[in-house]
Amino acid sequence: MDYLTITSLAVHGVHGHYPHEWDAEQEFDVSLKVGVNTRVPGRSDKLSDTVDYDRLKAIVEGVFAGEKKYLLEALAASIASTILRDTPAREVTVSIEKKSVWPNGVPGVTITRHA
Repeated sequence: MDYLTITSLAVHGVHGHYPHEWDAEQEFDVSLKVGVNTRVPGRSDKLSDTVDYDRLKAIVEGVFAGEKKYLLEALAASIASTILRDTPAREVTVSIEKKSVWPNGVPGVTITRHA
């Protein structure tokens, strides 16, 4: 399996379990590892033969701008299912970190889903 990656995509949203997390947008760090067949685009050099990074970024931003989620797990699952549904990806790993929750650590989640 070949992989397209996006690392450290900074996105903002109002998500979280606790009411104080709903008062203002928080910054999240999102990374993707998207399993695709890159043989055809490797030969053709055509964007139409692969998954466009801009499309992946738009999916992430759309999920964060959408319905409020209480858990990082729900955000990651929504991103993964949308990528698998709307692109030719066969596998996706989504990592999300909440950058400013604690002064001495960064909580996060990583999930992997398959088509």
